[in-house]
Order: sequence, then structure tokens, then C-alpha cells
Amino acid sequence: MSDFQNNNLLVGLSNLSDFVTRSVCPENPTGEKGKGGMATEGTGANCASALGQGWKISPSYVLPSKTMKVIADVRGEGSIRHIWLTPTGNFRFAILRIYWDDSAIPSVECPLCDFFAASQIPKSGATQFHQVSSLAVCVNPRYGMNCYWNMPFRKGFRVTVENLADSDMVLYYQIDYVLGKQPEQAGYFHAQFRRQNPVPYKEVYTILDGVRGKGQYVGTYLLWGSNNSGWWGEGEIKFYLDGDREFPTICGTGTEDYFCGAYNFDDNGYKDFSTPYSGMAMIRPDGLYCSQSRFSMYRWHITDPIYFSTDLKVTIQALGWRGGHKYLPLQDDISSVAFWYQDKPATEMLPLPDRDYLEIV
Repeated sequence: MSDFQNNNLLVGLSNLSDFVTRSVCPENPTGEKGKGGMATEGTGANCASALGQGWKISPSYVLPSKTMKVIADVRGEGSIRHIWLTPTGNFRFAILRIYWDDSAIPSVECPLCDFFAASQIPKSGATQFHQVSSLAVCVNPRYGMNCYWNMPFRKGFRVTVENLADSDMVLYYQIDYVLGKQPEQAGYFHAQFRRQNPVPYKEVYTILDGVRGKGQYVGTYLLWGSNNSGWWGEGEIKFYLDGDREFPTICGTGTEDYFCGAYNFDDNGYKDFSTPYSGMAMIRPDGLYCSQSRFSMYRWHITDPIYFSTDLKVTIQALGWRGGHKYLPLQDDISSVAFWYQDKPATEMLPLPDRDYLEIV
């Protein structure tokens, strides 16, 4: 397939394929051909009691407090093409993990809301919903979370969701995938979550480090909590590639510039936007219990991946202004997810923070 066809999906749709399409959900937990809608027990059993088998008996699962559930375990070669899900409760306490082939180490380990670029922030007992309309991810009312990253596998994949909350969670989901031969050069999808609250004075925030091998960096999500008044986004993002040490190969000009905005995202105040490749949504204080400004930002390197051959490190500065038109190193609350493809199915990651450190209040 040519690069033109790869980058123009509507053209590629007309090309016939030997792939077979499969889907895992509570109504077909194994994804097997002809095995959907066979449940006789499930969360919809009472609603369908007068209708019987085949009438939405098992549309979701109840995931008890402090438990983990395998929601997909598939063998074979292929790629995940789409994930849809919607949970209840505190999304920061729902942890998504994806394992490729026979790896015991997850290549994706992330709170659900951050993975889908839509951190859920409390607001006086409710939440502030923000539409996300991008090519890689879209989040629709009311927290219908969709992921379109292509995720190849060669021996199979396993997906789990862990509920860290004190209450049970109801989870609806569907994972759509194809089975068939993958290109030899296809990399494995990775996503790593980090948080630092606060960033120590005069230190940079590390988005990703410790990656060894060949691959390409394809996206960044940041949830930025401002702990100072004034502008917070003067900091530069830096990509250290293939042996870079003190100085990076790629150095951005400012936080809003990296997320494809300009001049403080200011159009008579912060201006939310959501586009195919980048977006920013402000979580606005309510004058009471939601007292801090936070900024939810995504940047997908879909047409401009950052390639590396041996190693990769990504950092960003937390930088504002002090008097005298001087830069002020900030001590803000930053969470991030780094997205990349790599030549091996798993990479050792930093341990996920515990529940108390994950929580946003």
C-alpha cells in the first residue's frame, strides 16, 4: 500500500482485504465468530425477562470495588482498530492495561480518562464534560470514550480494567479488531501515565524516559493544574533522541505552541478548541469547591511522528512570569500520557502512582 493510501483513509477503504473483523464486548466476551448475543445472564437480564435470549441480556459488567477484570483475551495476529467504553464513578480510579503477545508487562497502563484525553474533574459534586473531536480519540456526551489508534499484535492481546474505587463500577465496552498478517515493520503501541504534584522548583517535568529501541513518538496528553496566578505555559518541550544528553535535538518554543495554539490560547480569555491533531479545554473554577484552573491538552503526531532509533526522552518546563519580565519556574500539578510505537511488545515503566496520588480533588 502506498504512503498516499495510508494517509488517505477514504481512498484505502476501497481496497479489498483478507482481514476478518472480530469484536469483544460483554455480549461476546471471546470475540468468536457467531458467538454474540448468546448470554442468558447479565446486567440486562431483568429488563429482557419477557423477551429471552438475544435481547440485550449482557450489555455491561459490574466491576466490584478493588478488583480487576480481564475484558479481552485474544489469540492470533492482527490489530485493534477501535475501542469504545464508558464507565461509571471516578474515571481516575479505573486503570486500563493492555498486554501484547505473551508479555507479562503491560504496554499501556493508564487511568481511563487520561488515556482518552478527557480527565474528569469534580465540580461541586458533578463533572465538567468537554467534547474531544480528534482523529485518534473522540469523547462524546456523556463520556462515550473512543480510541482509534491502530494497535498491531502478532500472537494476541489481553486487556484489563482495574477498579481502585471504594464503590462498584459499571463498565460498558467494545473492542473492535481484525485478524490477519501484519506488516513486518509494524510497531507495538505503548502509552505511559505519569504525575508530579507539585513539580519541584527549578526542575523540569519528565513526560517519558527510559525508552530503549526503535520507534516513533505519536502523541502527548497533559492535564495541567496551575498553582500560581498568571500565565503558566512559557515552558519548552524537549525531545532527546538517540544519545542526546545535555541538549535535545528538538526544542519547542512554548507549551501552547507545542499544542498548536499561540499567545496563551487567549482570545478575550482562554479559548477551548478540539481539532483532528490538537486541542485544549479549560476546567474552570466554580468559586467554591473546584477552586483551581486546570488545562486538558492533547497533541497527536499523526502526520509528523518523532522517529528514534535507540532511545527517547521527553520533558517539558513549567514556566510562568515573575516581576521585571523575568521567567518564574512554577511548581504546578502536571499529569501526562505519552503515546508511542516501538519494536518490542513491552517496556519497563515507572510504577503507576497509588490511588491517593492519582486522585484529583
